[in-house]
Amino acid sequence: MKVLAEIFQLYRERADWFAGLLAEHMALSMCAIGIAGILGLIVGIWISQHPRIAPGVMGVCNVLYTIPSISLLGILIPFTGIGNKTAVIALSIYGMMPMVRNTYVGLTTIDRDILEAAKGMGSTEMQTLFRVKLPLAMGVILAGVRNMVVMTVSVAGIASFVGAGGLGVAIYRGITIYNPAMTAAGSILIALVAVLCDLILGKLEKYFKRKGM
Repeated sequence: MKVLAEIFQLYRERADWFAGLLAEHMALSMCAIGIAGILGLIVGIWISQHPRIAPGVMGVCNVLYTIPSISLLGILIPFTGIGNKTAVIALSIYGMMPMVRNTYVGLTTIDRDILEAAKGMGSTEMQTLFRVKLPLAMGVILAGVRNMVVMTVSVAGIASFVGAGGLGVAIYRGITIYNPAMTAAGSILIALVAVLCDLILGKLEKYFKRKGM
């Protein structure tokens, strides 16, 4: 109870500071989510159309995904330095994994009869992709987006260890000055943002499933 009281007191006394960190955290996360979403979608579509290289690409993605986030940040520092740039690159690499996997799975599990029907109606490959495949795979792709967003928002909390901003600053400062309340305050806000994103995207995913997409 004492720690909870200290956490709420921190929120009241340093509301502007936490609001600023929250804004930085969201900006950092959204930047990485945008990059990972676009690149992951492109790579997922590409390997779905080139099945021979798909296992190799998926294997590389799985290997990268097993690297601990703090280790990946450390690996990138000699090449990109410290700060937001390194954090965005690392978060984008992690975020691409669920996007690539879900896009590939969604596009390659569509009923072949549907694709044959589209081809029989004279649709080109691009028309089939955008008018048939992507709409039908949207539910699976959105599940990947959901995983990516929640993971990115959560992992962004360690970005402060390489000099980036965000709510991880509160966690890092709380650790360095041995202030459990400050560490918990930053962690709680990250968790709340991640849960909120998950709820919103979960409702969007259910909407597309109800629409049969």
